Amino acid sequence: MAQVQITQVKSIIGRPKDQKDTIKALGLGKISKSVSVENTPQIAGMIKKVHSLVEVKDLQ
Repeated sequence: MAQVQITQVKSIIGRPKDQKDTIKALGLGKISKSVSVENTPQIAGMIKKVHSLVEVKDLQ
């Protein structure tokens, strides 16, 4: 599968617990931190849940 780069662009302060937990599960936690992961259906669902807090870029 394709790789995607996920970068946190907004803070999790004041967000619901499920969004905070999702950000941590993705390996993020600080603004401007990035991770590269496989684009699986599970990861896509996690990205959808926190789409307002992250930027996603496809890596080819």
